[in-house]
Amino acid sequence: MNKIDRKDSKIILPGGAGLVGENLVPRLKAKGYTNIVVLDKHAHNLRILQQQHPDIAAELVDLAAPGPWTSFFEGADTVVMLQAQIGAKERETFVRNTVKSTRLVLEAIKKHQVPYIVHISSSVLESKADDYYTQTKKEQEDMVLASGVDNIVLRPTLMFGWFDRKHLGWLSRFMQRVPVFPIPGDGKYLRQPLYVGDFCDIIVSCVEQRRIGGIYHITGMEEINYIDIIRTIRKAVGAKTMIVHIPYWLFAGLLRTWAVFDSDPPFTVPQLKALVTPDIFEVIDWPGIFAVKATPFAEAIRETFLDPTYSKIELEF
Repeated sequence: MNKIDRKDSKIILPGGAGLVGENLVPRLKAKGYTNIVVLDKHAHNLRILQQQHPDIAAELVDLAAPGPWTSFFEGADTVVMLQAQIGAKERETFVRNTVKSTRLVLEAIKKHQVPYIVHISSSVLESKADDYYTQTKKEQEDMVLASGVDNIVLRPTLMFGWFDRKHLGWLSRFMQRVPVFPIPGDGKYLRQPLYVGDFCDIIVSCVEQRRIGGIYHITGMEEINYIDIIRTIRKAVGAKTMIVHIPYWLFAGLLRTWAVFDSDPPFTVPQLKALVTPDIFEVIDWPGIFAVKATPFAEAIRETFLDPTYSKIELEF
């Protein structure tokens, strides 16, 4: 374990304009890091990042297409690999933006002899889910592990926090806009949501301590039913929406109808299946292992939705 000594060491964040990257950048800066490069193809979200942090390099690039962007890896000390396709209707989109992009990023890492990767995998690899996201994330993780580059693999569970354009962030905005909020079935699906702020602190710890080797399952410390998550969010944001239970088949039908009119729906049938799948993940002592503090769920929800600086900023899908 060799600690990183220089705060001007170059840190590359492929896919860094998403949920984790947008939360990670301010935490890296708070630790004194000054040479941060974000590579992402989402122009709108990249602009938001640049507006909040004009002192970093935020480059609009398509990581799944060969190009001059590989030169950014020259002289880099660490790559925090964040790029992945979260939701789409076609398998080809997942393959392109998760698998192909990883192949090209790894080629750039090897070409420029970047010594260290923090790879952001997913807890779904330990779940019963079998969808395009799970399949391609597994392939991505295997590629990193077989790369020959020193690395650590982090597998987070469902995350929430500032800039959450999917998951709990989208649910909070939805419940503030509609009079009725539908819940599939009884809503008693145990989840272990992870506050992205805590997860980013773990990533920073990996960058600083240069922990190498191993796959770490980073799970929310509290087990909470889905319906209780919704109630906690509703209370935090002051929404007046009525919670209504509807049959699973009807909920799935509504999502399929939505997908006909939305090319990138915020919630899909495969995600619904994953929601109701009874997966409980092992909870390791990540606060002790990585020397970070776990934020209680209710406190994290308040930070997420009531923060005066970041809570009102919405990323695009």
